[in-house]
Amino acid sequence: MIAVRAGEIDRLGELFERHHRPLYGFFVRLTGDRASSEDLVQLVFYRILKYRHTYRDEGRFSAWIYHLARKVAADHFRRRNASPVAADPDEYHAVPDQAPHAADRAVAADDTARLHAALASLDPAQRELLVLARFQRLKHEEIARLFDISVGAVKVRVHRAFKELRDTYLRLAREPAA
Repeated sequence: MIAVRAGEIDRLGELFERHHRPLYGFFVRLTGDRASSEDLVQLVFYRILKYRHTYRDEGRFSAWIYHLARKVAADHFRRRNASPVAADPDEYHAVPDQAPHAADRAVAADDTARLHAALASLDPAQRELLVLARFQRLKHEEIARLFDISVGAVKVRVHRAFKELRDTYLRLAREPAA
């Protein structure tokens, strides 16, 4: 990124190759829409190019790119004026993400569908925290900088979001199948 900031624009391709898949997984989990997620990834890289002069070599590059991704997602939801929905659980296997996610641990299709329904039912802020912390594996310190809150507050919010997800999942598991 330092080279891109210095004007070596052709180096942006290397950043794209390294980071587009995790970003795509992030957006698919937030939006539930594969086509929109591809567009949002492109917007993030457009903004990297546009705002390259604002990059400071402080901390990890991934924290800065997710800062841009959060802003792109917020703009997307504001334009669409719709809340995110869960993607088809079968599509999660096609989402290139290097981090293991809950769908990989689910042994039955019903469990996977239940988990995604529980995730979709979370408040968007809770969902975003869980996606960043559990799926994208950002450190609490990086998330704290993104949200401009303390590390302790991030830990509490992630814990509460995970507890809400678990409670919703268990509630859905107890409900009779329709």
